[in-house]
Amino acid sequence: MSEHTAAIIWQRANADFLNGRYSRAHQWVFDGGVAVPASSSPQVVPEPYSIGANVDPEEAFVASIASCHMLWFLSFAMKARFIVDRYEDSAVGTMATNEDGRLWVATVTLLPRVSYSDGRGPSLNEEDALHHAAHDACFIANSVRTKIVVQSALYREGMAAYKEGNRIYHNAMHKLSDLLFIDVLALLKT
Repeated sequence: MSEHTAAIIWQRANADFLNGRYSRAHQWVFDGGVAVPASSSPQVVPEPYSIGANVDPEEAFVASIASCHMLWFLSFAMKARFIVDRYEDSAVGTMATNEDGRLWVATVTLLPRVSYSDGRGPSLNEEDALHHAAHDACFIANSVRTKIVVQSALYREGMAAYKEGNRIYHNAMHKLSDLLFIDVLALLKT
């Protein structure tokens, strides 16, 4: 099995540590040498003690799930002979309070939009199967209890069309029932 490392480096400088007036800014340094500026979320620790431009642990958690899912999706799409030109995701993590009253990232919703070469992409069911396979294979998804929801662009477009179709159907049924009601009233008057 493999092992993965990250160095987390923080330094107090001259901050008033005991009164909580210290910066939460720090660095994540990875084995390849990349250093990522990190901080607590400004939603948890207000600025200036956190730095909103830096990556916070909650964002990194969401990104790690989305990234792992994407990498597996690309692998399965390649095996299914679909040429992916672009993959973009605007993943969202939602915090909630658990049964013990503790905050946690309860749900991560992946919103991938995939573009395929020459317009030859999978059907809605085929893309859904690729996303299911990617979710099942993702090491990160298999390591957390957070609920992970995948709503691909094809799924979202299909749901929008379905909802629009339902709206049109219901409007037509209301008009039809109004017409039938008027006809029944006309019959009752005669």
